[in-house]
Amino acid sequence: MCYARLVGITVDTHGFCVHLLRATAATNALDNKADIAKVQEWLGHANVSMTRLYDKRNSRPEDSPSFKVEY
Repeated sequence: MCYARLVGITVDTHGFCVHLLRATAATNALDNKADIAKVQEWLGHANVSMTRLYDKRNSRPEDSPSFKVEY
């Protein structure tokens, strides 16, 4: 079951996708001093290098499609 589709989030939703939510959650965890090995396990990554790709702490938020989401 695709929960994103159920709530209306699709690739066409302002460039927003649920994959960005995973990256945001991982970045927030790392930003709050979570151990990268624990985040790796949580995300189900076999290799920590994949988890590092999710770490967006050094990127500019205004460049992300999720930055433009209005609440």
